[in-house]
Amino acid sequence: MTLDFDKMDGLLPVVIQDDATHKVLMVGFMNQEAYEKTMLEGIVTFYSRSKQRLWTKGETSGNQLSVVSVAPDCDADSLLVRVVASGPVCHTGSESCFDVHG
Repeated sequence: MTLDFDKMDGLLPVVIQDDATHKVLMVGFMNQEAYEKTMLEGIVTFYSRSKQRLWTKGETSGNQLSVVSVAPDCDADSLLVRVVASGPVCHTGSESCFDVHG
């Protein structure tokens, strides 16, 4: 798959979705290096804009995101990554970074 890393200064928005529940867990960003590492290892790695470095989800908490599938949008400038989470995804300890009540 050819992705367009040019539109946002080398970054792609990445929506992380639980493979079983389809709940949106979080949104992050990947540069090409983070994307390649994610595809190689099967564990989601982001590019941290605040830390200015690669950041593998769970590197300190242990709550990793195992990749089930990766799909680009129609313009190939953002990704939907379906995952199995090994624990809470949000830094607050919540299952999701989105507090959705419906």
